[in-house]
Amino acid sequence: MAQSMKYMIAIVKPVNLDDFVEALKRVGVRSITVNETKDYGQTGHAEFYRAAEYTTKFVPMLRIEFAVASSQVESVSEAIAGAVQSGQIGDIKIFVLDLASEMVLRTSKNDGITPRQAA
Repeated sequence: MAQSMKYMIAIVKPVNLDDFVEALKRVGVRSITVNETKDYGQTGHAEFYRAAEYTTKFVPMLRIEFAVASSQVESVSEAIAGAVQSGQIGDIKIFVLDLASEMVLRTSKNDGITPRQAA
């Protein structure tokens, strides 16, 4: 029976990406997906356009997604929180979801799709 898997999503500030990736490497996570996104939350973000300052409530952030074994969730969460947490609002958000299955797509030489069920 396959080991239970979790899908983790972390929302972090772009400046923290390198520290985040290093923390994941230390706990054995090697494959991630990174997307630029905007966060709407408690604090605004001041920007300048044509010498005029304006405030937007959407703050540039990164959405980082990866899968881990259920037994790794706590150690991964602690590692990344320790790497990027400064005590300020909006440092990091971590979401953990159940992962029912995954499909690994390979070249046609490897017969295409390899489905794996997470228990």
